[in-house]
Amino acid sequence: MHQGSGFLTTRQRRLAWLGFLLAAAQAPVSAKLVADSSWLFSLVVALMVATVIIADDAARRRPAGAPTSE
Repeated sequence: MHQGSGFLTTRQRRLAWLGFLLAAAQAPVSAKLVADSSWLFSLVVALMVATVIIADDAARRRPAGAPTSE
């Protein structure tokens, strides 16, 4: 059984993980240092990048010949 390929290349996937980790780490630091709620932006960006990583992972785990729901 062959697995399907995701829509991200290996390099893009690594950069997405790096971006997720940096944004997720920056959120609590900026929440501590900044008085306003601008740290929520970092949290939202981290969640959006995590969603892309999860969608790519799901596409990679799908068998190669499986139909997609469009």
